Amino acid sequence: MKLSLAIVALAMAIPAVSFAQDSTAVSNGEYPNTFSSGSANVSPFTNQSKRFNDWSISAGAGVPLIQSADMTSIKNGNGKNLFGYSAYVSIDKAITHAFGLKLQYDRGETRQGFFNTKDAAPDATSIAGRTQYDAISLLGDINFSNLLRRVDNHSPYRWALHGYAGIGTIAYKAYQKDINGQRLATEIKPFKLGSLFMQAGAGLKYKINRRIDLEGRLMYVVTGDDEFDGGGDKYSTINKREEQVSDNFFNATLGISLKLGKHESHLMWHDPLQEIYYKLDVLANKNQDIEVCKKGDADNDGVCDDWDRQLDTPAGARVDGAGVALDTDLDGVIDLYDKCVTVPGPVENNGCPTTPTGPVVETETKLEGIEFDLNSDRILPSNTPILNNAVNYINSSTGSYSVIGATDTRGTDAYNQKLSERRANNVKNYLIKNGVQNGKINAVGKGEKDLKYPECEPATKCPEWKNRANRRVYFEAK
Repeated sequence: MKLSLAIVALAMAIPAVSFAQDSTAVSNGEYPNTFSSGSANVSPFTNQSKRFNDWSISAGAGVPLIQSADMTSIKNGNGKNLFGYSAYVSIDKAITHAFGLKLQYDRGETRQGFFNTKDAAPDATSIAGRTQYDAISLLGDINFSNLLRRVDNHSPYRWALHGYAGIGTIAYKAYQKDINGQRLATEIKPFKLGSLFMQAGAGLKYKINRRIDLEGRLMYVVTGDDEFDGGGDKYSTINKREEQVSDNFFNATLGISLKLGKHESHLMWHDPLQEIYYKLDVLANKNQDIEVCKKGDADNDGVCDDWDRQLDTPAGARVDGAGVALDTDLDGVIDLYDKCVTVPGPVENNGCPTTPTGPVVETETKLEGIEFDLNSDRILPSNTPILNNAVNYINSSTGSYSVIGATDTRGTDAYNQKLSERRANNVKNYLIKNGVQNGKINAVGKGEKDLKYPECEPATKCPEWKNRANRRVYFEAK
């Protein structure tokens, strides 16, 4: 019921939703913003705009045990367990966060035995079999952890339960060994009548890092062939021992997956409900602000009187998170009244420096910063006019600048440091691509150590607009 209500709420809140694939799993840091409304700021969804990796390569090895056959691997052949070996490699494609496809190649050897009677001499009635097989199959992959994940489960996760099922073609050589020696009992070529088989099972994945997953998998293989176990002709004495017409086996493997692509996260590790959590958190913060501000906002600056350090802010003045009017150049004249916002000057000269010819009024365009979506280093289309203005500003000046990236306080210090560096480098690359000389700018990441609103530690103490303001890139003259 919670899941249904949350999805309905999201549908009502977002009339035109586009699913854009993005960088990092929630476990790494800020919640990813993976849905966007149908506004002018939404980029068209193309292959270049994907925000998640969706290809991977998997490989593993294990032990096959024939379970349903005339000659089995488990407690057969004089009461022994007979172990073979197996290996697989696959190319994997994620279609959605909960479904994917695998093209898989399997190779291995099963070992099985048969003991006719309890009283007969082992060397007279014991028969051993071994089967060497090669198989190619197409498997469907269902991520049950993403499919069944609860809406109220905000915790990051590194474990995922997957289910697999598919069909393919199998080729094998089955050998039979008795007191007379070893001989080839049956051979089946691939892509021939009777070579089709099915397999299904489950795997438990653990995400080691953004590139590598570890997986334990148990598959059940249905060969559809009564001669796979090496019993020889289907009318032989051995193959009359059991009535089943298919020799089937379990295949237990341990493997790794290498996730390919340039993005931070793989689509199969993404939880799209995080967007619901994000929107509900924003709504809750807004509701909380409304409730708190019922106690008063005397100067109507958007900061409730409970934590407003300046209760008489002039109308129209921009304020910081504590409700104090901004004074960018720290000259004692707030920006509302300062005619030279970025150049310090005396109060009596309206914040501008004095010269022999009179006051100097700042005419250059201010170099503004930009903000980023949660857990994203993507430059939003709405910010390109600001960056284009920065190109003109930097090119017309003689100095050099630092492009400084920052994050909010969600996530670990190490992850946020890397995220801030990616943000700064993306902005630097944009400026260089649009005409700024490489030597005039450098990129610096400060992680969560450079908060515009320091009181947002942790992030839950602040409304979302303050956390968004902390996720930024700004410019600083060297």
